Amino acid sequence: MKNVGDIMTKQVSCCNSDSCLSDAASMMKDKNIGALPVLDTQGNVLGMVTDRDLVLRGYADKRADSSSIQDVMSNQVVSCSPNTTLQEASQMMAEKQIRRLPVVENGKIMGIISLGDLSLDQMSDQSAGQALHEISERPEFH
Repeated sequence: MKNVGDIMTKQVSCCNSDSCLSDAASMMKDKNIGALPVLDTQGNVLGMVTDRDLVLRGYADKRADSSSIQDVMSNQVVSCSPNTTLQEASQMMAEKQIRRLPVVENGKIMGIISLGDLSLDQMSDQSAGQALHEISERPEFH
């Protein structure tokens, strides 16, 4: 059975905890990506910031471009290791309602895996489809 390390994206763009909203937004635009791991000064993963975080927690709340990325990032990072099976990664994504998992070893970013990566792998396609279905089936907010 394949592991996350077999199919993860190894060249991961990241931002630092002292980055500002405009830095993250520019990096996402330049790299054509929707999420960035946020690293501390020692390179440990502190959080994740998505394009949605920038819009909803940043710009929609009238935060300045120079606001700290720490003000809008998700602090509760769900991650996996390179040895996590593709099925386990799919299950984690479904349970936590997330589309991307940073791959971390000893606190350091090793890569990132997305539902798209999982769906491209024949062995995990069914698991990825199930995860996407569960992520898309969000409960209604009242």
